[in-house]
Order: sequence, then C-alpha cells, then structure tokens
Amino acid sequence: MSGWRWLEGAEGSYSWSFVGRVLAKALALFLLTNLAFAAIDPWPLLGRISLYGHLAPLRPRFPYGEQPDRSYSLSLSDMNALFGSHVIARPKAGDEYRVILIGDSSVWGFLLRPDETLAVALNDLAMTSGDGRQIRAYNLGYPEMSLFKDLLLLDRALAHDPDLIVWLVTLESFAPQRQLAPALVRDNADAVRRLAAQHALDLDLDNAGLAEPDLLGRTIVGRRRALADWLRYQLYGLAWAATGIDQIYPDEIALRASDLQADESWHDFDRPRDFAAGEISFPVLAAGNERAGATPLLVVNEPMFISDGANSDVRYNFWYPRWAYDRYRELLHAEAASAGWNLVDLWDAIAPQEFTDSPVHLTPEGTRQLAELLQPAIRQLAGEAF
Repeated sequence: MSGWRWLEGAEGSYSWSFVGRVLAKALALFLLTNLAFAAIDPWPLLGRISLYGHLAPLRPRFPYGEQPDRSYSLSLSDMNALFGSHVIARPKAGDEYRVILIGDSSVWGFLLRPDETLAVALNDLAMTSGDGRQIRAYNLGYPEMSLFKDLLLLDRALAHDPDLIVWLVTLESFAPQRQLAPALVRDNADAVRRLAAQHALDLDLDNAGLAEPDLLGRTIVGRRRALADWLRYQLYGLAWAATGIDQIYPDEIALRASDLQADESWHDFDRPRDFAAGEISFPVLAAGNERAGATPLLVVNEPMFISDGANSDVRYNFWYPRWAYDRYRELLHAEAASAGWNLVDLWDAIAPQEFTDSPVHLTPEGTRQLAELLQPAIRQLAGEAF
C-alpha cells in the first residue's frame, strides 16, 4: 500500500470520489478561465503592457529573427508589442519634426549595428525643418519584401503623428505573390481586410492564410505561443539593454554574387514581356499615398547593387533581369507623375563595393551616403530653405 500513500491525509485516506471532484473542479476552472479570456479578449490590452521604456530602454528598431543563444530578439506580429517597445512610443517633443522610415531589411539595417542604420545616419545630419524644429528620423523598416507589409506599418505609425513618411521601395517588393506572404501581414487579418477594403485592393484574401482565430484560438490555450513570445520579448529587453545585440553578426559575410546566370526570368515571368495590370503591385503603393493623407510621403526607389561580372548585360544582379527592372522604373516614374507622388530614384547612386550580402543591403559607409543623398528631398519637404 506504500505506493498509494499520496492519497492519505492527516485525517485518513482521501477517497477516489474526492480526487475526482478536485480534478473536475480544476478542469471546470481551467475551461471557464479560457472561455472568459476568449470572451473578454484582453490580448490587445496585454500587448500594450511593456517593460520597455521602464525596466529596459526602448528599442531603435523592431525585433526580428530568432536565435536566442546569439541575439536578444524574436519575430513578433503583435503591433501593440512592436510599437510599444520602439522609441517612436515616446511622446513627440514640441521642437521635433518627426520622420518615419518604412521599407525592407535595408531600412531596418540587416548586418548593421543599431547605430549604423539609415535613421541614425539621417539624424547625424542634424537637419531642421522650415519652422526650426529638429528633424528626427525613426526606423520602422521590417525585413521582408512586401509593399502591403509596409502599408500595414504605415497605417499604424500614423497614430504617432509623423510629419513626413519616407518609403523606400524596390521591384522585389512589388511582386504580387509577396504582398500577403509575411507573417506580420497574415497575423493581422482585421487590419489587412480593413486596408484592402478601404483602398479597393484586389488581393486574394480568402487564400492568403490570414490568421482569424475562432473561439478556441482566442483562449489562453489558443494564444499560448503568442503569450510565450510576448513574455520572452519582455525578458529579452534586459539582456538587449546590457549587450545591444538584436541580430546575428556573422564573422564572415557571403557577398552578393557578381557573376550571374544568363537567365531573363523574374518570378512568374520566364522571358521579357510587359507587365500587365495586376502583375506588379502599384495599387498598394497608391494606397500608402492615400492613407498618408495630409502627411507628406516621399517614395524612394532605393539603391541596388549593379554587377559588372559575367552576364551583367542580361541581369543587373541575382534578383533582377535588366528588362524587368528597366520596365519597372519606367512605370514607377509614370505612376508618380500621373498621381503627383514625391519620388526620388536612387537606383544606381551607390557604388557596388558598398553592398554586402544582397542587392539592397548596404555597408555603414553606403548607408551614410544614402542619408546624404536623401537630405535635399527631406529638407525640401520639411520646408527648409537651402
């Protein structure tokens, strides 16, 4: 009987019926708690609770990637947690002219230290607006190629009262199949459907894998991964504050290819031909300009690596055949002129040696050069005479 002594109490032995009642009550409490969590849906409020700005400093860029043994970051899709941990959450100063930068991993600063990004390089230029306010840039880039992902972040960033939006784009972000692919997009179904409806965007939302949780998905059990990620991200804040490490910096970088294949394909295009309607996502870029409203928006065709190696007469780099990229630029300029967008085209403005592992990732020096190239347009839109 020694194996059953856990059933014994001070007054004698507990009965199996007693144990059953305890387990039934525990199960009922567990189910009621989960149902209450689903019914109340406190997740939006919970996402706003943050150690950042209190026990840990606010981050200069969004978290991305997940390798906790080497960096103190992880990919999150919760907008409240992302913006709540970012320096843009600080109240806007009275003498601040706020510029937000959106775009892909080049804006975010892949392989760059937090103090080497484009936002920091722009801030180092110490620009002022026409009314004397200090121009301060904020890094809201996110490392996936999708204009709709950028639109989602732009939409949320407007709550932080920007004075100017700078949107860096490249052809790869215009591919229709990329628009709804990022997890950040798929995990924010309500905002995605709202933006698509507001701007009449022709997107295949029904087959996009949008995360629209049912009753079970809204329970604690259904949100257990999101809850765990939220908690880990809060705890990472302390380690990140001590180290400043928010991504992996390899000892050696495999540089972008200079010798290329004699291949003229790009995504679904296996040979040169014109882009038909819907085959390149200009409507999403138009939606971003519409959503910005009265806030000035500067579209920047970002610099890219241009190869001079084998088959460079066929392809600019391993992303782009020449015919596709040249046609994209023609269309971009035509769309901007027709719609009255502010456009700066810097596609060939940075020397090839200033690119690292991809056609758009810049070295720290290349990033500083890009900031200087953007300075005239930013100062002009900010109303500064020069």
